[in-house]
Amino acid sequence: MDNLEIKGENGEYFIPTVDFNAATGNFLISGASYLEDTTKFYEPILNWLKEYTKETSKPLNLEIRLNYFNTSSSRSLLDMFYILKEFQNKGGKVNIDWYIKQFDHDMYEEIEDYILDTGLKINAIRTEKL
Repeated sequence: MDNLEIKGENGEYFIPTVDFNAATGNFLISGASYLEDTTKFYEPILNWLKEYTKETSKPLNLEIRLNYFNTSSSRSLLDMFYILKEFQNKGGKVNIDWYIKQFDHDMYEEIEDYILDTGLKINAIRTEKL
């Protein structure tokens, strides 16, 4: 399976960087996610992830370094977490490290909501710099 790579952009809209390495199982989403058509952007990512989780039993490590995401991006991230939870329920190992700025209480609350909604363990790692 090919890797999934999307170069992030900052302009009128903000597109996150996506670097999903199929060989290593190390995945990264970083930057900001504020898009005009969030569904169109995230659909290929979700489809890739569904296919990947069907084809492998290797551990999966997701690193998130988003400094901002809008409401529609939030829904797409939740859909991604549901795919990871399904993979985990079938015996796959999932590790999610979400890096947030030291005093970003709103982002921390978002992570807690994802944990409650999905049952996944998401490690909120506070840092000075994203």
